[in-house]
Amino acid sequence: MNVLRVGADALLVEVSSGEEAEALHAELSRRRAQGTLAAREIVPGARTVLLDGLADPVRLSSELAAAEVPPAPPRAGHVVEIPVRYDGPDLADVAGHWGVAEREVAHIHAGTDFRVAFCGFAPGFGYLTGLPARYDVPRRDTPRTAVPAGSVALAGPYTGVYPRSSPGGWQLVGSTDAVLWDHTRVPAALLSPGTRVRFVPVGRQGLP
Repeated sequence: MNVLRVGADALLVEVSSGEEAEALHAELSRRRAQGTLAAREIVPGARTVLLDGLADPVRLSSELAAAEVPPAPPRAGHVVEIPVRYDGPDLADVAGHWGVAEREVAHIHAGTDFRVAFCGFAPGFGYLTGLPARYDVPRRDTPRTAVPAGSVALAGPYTGVYPRSSPGGWQLVGSTDAVLWDHTRVPAALLSPGTRVRFVPVGRQGLP
């Protein structure tokens, strides 16, 4: 791990992979919940974890620098189910990239236990991991100027759901009516780092 000071009371911890970032975030969150780590915020990224609001960042920096990344935690806890119609305009392209039939994309995707690795891009947008590396897909060569809200999409190792209409270059495989971000809801975001997610096919485009 590489530990960097950020301002007066924050640390940025760099690790070598997304899996390590997830594992470190889970361990630090566990320590905060137990009262052995005082941090205002613990924010995971693709290969980083930011700790903000630390009382003694110097001591914690030395502790983390000498530590090893903990093993990945088991996928346990509450599961958020997201209904999805596998009707995306890029479904055929993803099926071709995977070397399977279009309906098999739904089988594979809906049969995966996902976890929110981190959030970003837009309020409510979670980067979900869980698909094996052989199902990584490239972003589109030409991004769309407007992706509809509720689009279920793939890019690289991640699955995501667009919480609102926005430009985007991910491969669109489906759509959902789930509300990812609602400022009147507590919490406003349906998904947060560490949340388990399962996609449930609905409609004619669902699983047979």
